[in-house]
Amino acid sequence: MTTPGHAIGEVILMSHASAYFNLEKVDGKHNVKVLQKDLNTLPGVMSVSVNSHSGSLAVDYDTTGVTHAQIQRKIEGLGFSIDSFSIDQLTE
Repeated sequence: MTTPGHAIGEVILMSHASAYFNLEKVDGKHNVKVLQKDLNTLPGVMSVSVNSHSGSLAVDYDTTGVTHAQIQRKIEGLGFSIDSFSIDQLTE
């Protein structure tokens, strides 16, 4: 018997990445909540951090579940404009 999160004889490889976005406008708590809630629905997204004062957004994700392009499309689909972005890839 295995417990959740434990597999016998199976190796699961995950590739983690962090995407950092500078958004044009993130006004108030409502926009922060919208970004956090909707981005967290994407499979593979592990955490979302938003700073409404600087307009910065950080997303930690598993690249086997979601791509940077999917995250970017989701942000733009929510009505936010992306000024710039960068990605840090970390494989485990």
